[in-house]
Amino acid sequence: MSEMPTPKRRPTMAERRERKGAARFYAVQALFQMEASDVPIGEITHQFETHRIGAETAEETWAEADLPLFRRLIETVVERQAAIDQMTDRALVAKWRIDRIDPTLRALFRAAGAELLASETPVKVVISQFVDIAGAFFPEGREANFVNAVLDHMAREARAAEF
Repeated sequence: MSEMPTPKRRPTMAERRERKGAARFYAVQALFQMEASDVPIGEITHQFETHRIGAETAEETWAEADLPLFRRLIETVVERQAAIDQMTDRALVAKWRIDRIDPTLRALFRAAGAELLASETPVKVVISQFVDIAGAFFPEGREANFVNAVLDHMAREARAAEF
C-alpha cells in the first residue's frame, strides 16, 4: 500500500517576504552577470532557476525565491531598460550618469526601477528591500545611503508617471 502524499502547506507571510527579497537579490545578480558577460539574459535566467535558486550543494545553500517576481523584474528590465536608465540618470547627481557608476549599483537600480514601474509593491517596501541589498553588496554603508536617495527620486518619478 502506498503512502498518501503530504499536503503542501502555504508559506507564511515571513517566508513569502523572504522569497520576494531573494528574488530581488537574484535579479540584481543576474542583471550584473548579463552586463559582465556575453551570455544572453534568457540563458542566465535559466542558469539561476536551475542551478542557484533553491539549490543545495555541499558548500552552500541558495535561498528559495519568488520565481514570478524574479522573472518579472528581469523581463521588465530587458523590455524597458532605456526608460529605467533615463529615470536613473535623472535621479543621479548632474555630472554622473548610470554608465559611470559601479556595475553592481547599475544592476540594482535597473531591478529596482523595474519594480517601481511594473508593480504595485508599496514604494517604501521597494526602497527598503533594495537598500538592504545594497548593504549586502557594500557592507561599508555609504552606498546604502546613496541607493536610498536615488531610489526615492526614482520612485517619485515612477509613481507620478502613473497619474
